[in-house]
Amino acid sequence: MNSSYSVPAVALVVVATVLVGAFGLRISRTTSDFYVASRTVGPRLNAAAISGEYLSAASFLGIAGLVLVQGPDMLWYPVGYTAGYLVLLLFVAAPLRRSGAYTLPDFAEARLASQAVRRLAGAFVVGVGWLYLLPQLQGAGLTLTVLTGAPEWLGGVIVAAVVVATVAAGGMRSITFVQAFQYWLKLTALLVPALFLILAWQGDGAPSHAFEEPATFREQRVVKVADTLDLTLDQPLTVTVTGTVDGRPHDDQQLRLPAGTHHIDKGTRLTFAKGTTVPAADRRTGDGMSTSLAAGREDRPLYATYGLILATFLGTMGLPHVVVRFYTSPHGVAARRTTVAVLGLIGCFYLLPPVYGALGRLYAPELTLTGDADAAVLLLPERMIGGLGGDLLGALVAGGAFAAFLSTASGLTMAVAGVLTQDVLPARGVRHFRLGTVLAMCVPLAASVLVGGLPVADAVGLAFAVSASSFCPLLVLGIWWRRLTPPGAAAGMLVGGGSAFLAVAATMAGLPARGPLHALLAWPALWSVPLGFLTMVVVSLATASRVPAGTAAILARFHLPEELRAEVKA
Repeated sequence: MNSSYSVPAVALVVVATVLVGAFGLRISRTTSDFYVASRTVGPRLNAAAISGEYLSAASFLGIAGLVLVQGPDMLWYPVGYTAGYLVLLLFVAAPLRRSGAYTLPDFAEARLASQAVRRLAGAFVVGVGWLYLLPQLQGAGLTLTVLTGAPEWLGGVIVAAVVVATVAAGGMRSITFVQAFQYWLKLTALLVPALFLILAWQGDGAPSHAFEEPATFREQRVVKVADTLDLTLDQPLTVTVTGTVDGRPHDDQQLRLPAGTHHIDKGTRLTFAKGTTVPAADRRTGDGMSTSLAAGREDRPLYATYGLILATFLGTMGLPHVVVRFYTSPHGVAARRTTVAVLGLIGCFYLLPPVYGALGRLYAPELTLTGDADAAVLLLPERMIGGLGGDLLGALVAGGAFAAFLSTASGLTMAVAGVLTQDVLPARGVRHFRLGTVLAMCVPLAASVLVGGLPVADAVGLAFAVSASSFCPLLVLGIWWRRLTPPGAAAGMLVGGGSAFLAVAATMAGLPARGPLHALLAWPALWSVPLGFLTMVVVSLATASRVPAGTAAILARFHLPEELRAEVKA
């Protein structure tokens, strides 16, 4: 990919982010400005900001990559990501704003009057935030590597530095303007190239339906195998090899491989002829998630689909960087209006990534072999259009990709830093908030350097599963069930969220690689969410005497409109 335009585009996005954040810094004067923008963000600005931070690396790069590799079943990702806001609108948005909290641990304490539940909620906020930050930093590394060939850790370091500077300088007030700006930039960065790519596809006489037949190479293509893998062939394949296949070295030699599985060593170059069907690849690097989720979907597609749907539908309401934005609304009605606007904004955006995935199956099918399917969005402009036009459109996409990493990482860092400042550091002032911002970024940055090979959409999907299993029961029952007790809430979060977290850790470690147990661990929401709800209800009923005093008044505050509450007080 030509970096002569892409690198300046990325640099321009970084500079614009700093400048927009500096504008917010000028009007951030109080502690409330840093935490919740003094609760004065209107629905339109807040909706754009929420959409900006929500549309992460998984949305910008990951969905297209999954569609490219695994086909239209992966469209459940954008459907689930969008529908999660409908659930949020119906059950959580307005009551959450009326709680008067700054963070999810604040809500837990306000509802249950328990420091223990507050600390447990804080631990889950930090865990989910770090799990979600990891693919943002890795996506930035992938983008910069594709653009310039730079080390994969460099992109993550750049994003971390810019995010820490923006969040620490101006807090919520700054990132509100940054994220709203970045939503419109991301939408433009996908929409404009997509229009040109569709025109190029129409003029190329390509197949009308990318998924009706197996993906094939539309022209002769040389593929360098970056990591050791196995090729699974349904029929014999003729390929030119420079490297090692099935333990035998070859030097630019044409081979006819019989049907079956063939081991390809790292560094081998394979030259595929025009019209060759793209073989299925199984990576053997030990990275676990690179292929284990894909293999699990093939083994148990229905279970995987329902697990994904439940995680994305219910996980949105517990994402710390999403929830914290509702605290910035002036009142509950504004929170609901914000959610409706978000549904429209992200719905428009999610029409675009599947287009890139479908075109990637036609024009960049080798990405399924190289393990770089997430780079399809970045490579298609050059591959399909070429010349100066392709370079400029590729630069626009690259800038939008970096905006995705920056905006989501900003929101997550803000949410985690708020919890660290409120519940871990010895004081709660602005200076300690800035220290919390640095701490919030250090752990995922270190992990992004040490852990590789995680497809961004899969990694984010696992974060949704943990969120759905821990915070969804707490929020739904805390807002709508008066008999919830502190022991019940703590037990539900530990059992539901804790089991999902352990399942995620096992999946990321690649244990086990196949079989029924792998499916249960890779898509834990189908059992961990009901387990969290059931545990919360059973333990609360068993500890009925522990219902906090004043629960009726607290729930009335959650559900009564602000103006009605004022009249009651008068």
